[in-house]
Amino acid sequence: QVQLVESGGGSVQAGGALRLSCAASGYTYNTGIMGWFRQAPGKEREGVAAILVFGGRTVYADSVKDRFTISRDSVTKTVYLQMNSLKPDDTAMYYCAAAPGGTRSPLKEDDYVYWGQGTQVTVSL
Repeated sequence: QVQLVESGGGSVQAGGALRLSCAASGYTYNTGIMGWFRQAPGKEREGVAAILVFGGRTVYADSVKDRFTISRDSVTKTVYLQMNSLKPDDTAMYYCAAAPGGTRSPLKEDDYVYWGQGTQVTVSL
């Protein structure tokens, strides 16, 4: 059974930082792409960052570039999202997702097969 379990969400003030973690189990982890998505109330889910599991190439949404960093630990099968200089607009439920077969559009959810349950991030002024 494939599982993606997120952790690390919480409430911070603007300018603060959080690190999200996503622990993967139950599937061959060493291929494909892992991504972070977020959904704010009343808005569509959007891609935030993605990483190629083999090789580590990354891609970011413009809104988080230079503030967020995605990384992975292939030994522990964990993907991280380091979020710095947080803004109130970053407030959302954050989801980890996996596309074992890869995707040509890593910030679009179409090819992501497995999803975590989400972790809430709230940024206040």
